[in-house]
Amino acid sequence: MISFDDAWLRLSVFIAVLVLCAVLEALFPRRQRSQQRSTRWLTNLGMVFLNSVVLRLMGPVAALSVAAYAQSQGWGLLSWLAIPSVLAVVVAMVLLDFAIYWQHVLSHKIPVLWCLHRVHHADRDIDVTTGIRFHPIEVMLSMVYKCAIVLLLGAPVIAVFLFEVLLNASAMFNHANMRLPLWLDRLLRTAIVTPDMHRVHHSVIEKETNSNYGFCLSIWDRWFGSYIPQPSKGHDAMTIGLQEYQHEKPARILWCLRLPFLR
Repeated sequence: MISFDDAWLRLSVFIAVLVLCAVLEALFPRRQRSQQRSTRWLTNLGMVFLNSVVLRLMGPVAALSVAAYAQSQGWGLLSWLAIPSVLAVVVAMVLLDFAIYWQHVLSHKIPVLWCLHRVHHADRDIDVTTGIRFHPIEVMLSMVYKCAIVLLLGAPVIAVFLFEVLLNASAMFNHANMRLPLWLDRLLRTAIVTPDMHRVHHSVIEKETNSNYGFCLSIWDRWFGSYIPQPSKGHDAMTIGLQEYQHEKPARILWCLRLPFLR
């Protein structure tokens, strides 16, 4: 089970990354906003609060708890291979990122999952809070999926902890509305997903929406042919969100919670 110190560290990193990205967005914005920040942020951060409650209620169905149990029982691929501890941590984190890439792909390809995931894509602006805007049911299913992967891998507890912190930080960073120097963006995206790279994924153009699925490592999109370098209309002219929801409702939390059940 996660300890108080672990929970405090995760919360501290979450707040630090959120504040840092928000400051950089204010100082070096990449795109002009189409909606008021206050309304959107109230909704997006409200979703974070709801999701935190949902994950707390799930109790033992949490990645860290499953990792601890698998480790105590000697279950999973990495336990059977008996590789050095440091290498096991690195391999587990890379394979977890690989699994999250495919989870993201499936959330676009399977209709029932897309009904949930479109809450994330309906946001008409993209910034640091978009990276943590997900429907509670999608968060629950994501945790169950993650637990299954952790159990299959026998991922070390420390690897799961570090990966969850990294995944959360990466999601906020690559959704941030910040302008990076072009040379820095080119350099970073050889290894990790940058804001300019992931912003393509939030285009209303279907081909672009179905690209750049990675959250942390950029290599998966290149390997599996889902990489698009830049939006066809450019970052300033591209339309963010979903074509059918270009109105004010995506900024309202009750509408977001109802969206998966709307025709």
